[in-house]
Amino acid sequence: MKIFSGSSNRPLAEKVAQNLNLKLSPLEIHKFPDGEKRVRVSDVLEDDVVLIQSTGIPVDENYMELFLILDSLKRSGARSITLVAPYFGYQRQDHMFREGEDVSFKVIVQILESFKVDKVITFDLHSIKIPEFFHIPVVHLTALDLFTERPLDKNMVLVSPDMGGIRRIKYLSEKTGLSFATIEKNRDLKTGKVESSKIEGDVKGKNVAIVDDMISTGGTIRAAVELLKKNGAKRINVFATHAVLAGDASSILENLDVEKVYVTDTIDTPQDKKFSKLEILSVADLIAKELK
Repeated sequence: MKIFSGSSNRPLAEKVAQNLNLKLSPLEIHKFPDGEKRVRVSDVLEDDVVLIQSTGIPVDENYMELFLILDSLKRSGARSITLVAPYFGYQRQDHMFREGEDVSFKVIVQILESFKVDKVITFDLHSIKIPEFFHIPVVHLTALDLFTERPLDKNMVLVSPDMGGIRRIKYLSEKTGLSFATIEKNRDLKTGKVESSKIEGDVKGKNVAIVDDMISTGGTIRAAVELLKKNGAKRINVFATHAVLAGDASSILENLDVEKVYVTDTIDTPQDKKFSKLEILSVADLIAKELK
């Protein structure tokens, strides 16, 4: 088995390779002045290969690089390709919200399958139905167990910031024995703005852990924190697998009335996006275990 890494999350790929007592195989990625890329691999004929590439910001560039690497691997005669995509960009666009829209993630899947990828490994997809888009095996791992390794107050309440996350907090509730609550919010599908929200469950006087699959702009977490505080919650921590951290998200999170924001390294967090309340947990061991 040979492991290759795209440029989006090389630190994670290096951890995975080290865990497997391997070294990353050489991969040449040349970027032209106009932004176009050219990729070259060597010596993969009849090899089983693993490609690790996350598709966070810049999403389109990381996807294009992924497609070029896959083409290079197939043209060079790789026997099988396992794609480890810890985070899939476009996954929130998995259906038509309004008439006339595209289904972006379905386009991504169709392109991936055109390269005859043999298996996909990923983490905490936004919707449990997303693997159904694929006609190839998808291993859907979760990083939620990493959060249970943090100190948890036995009286803590798990909170989903929207109704779509009920599956996640029920999973953690069963693992930890903690109670849970949910935030029901109504969103304008055209503007994306949250128009109203309310809590289903009791958080008054309780310590709270907000659990979500990702943090993008930080707006959902900020609204949840404000609502929880308004309803009497005490100390608040945040757990989210994917640290997308778009725009001013880091600044928003740093200034929230929360103790810690726990995320994972499914997306590589650049230095300028890190902040004092952020703690990054690694999914490298979980990937290596699956590859073994």
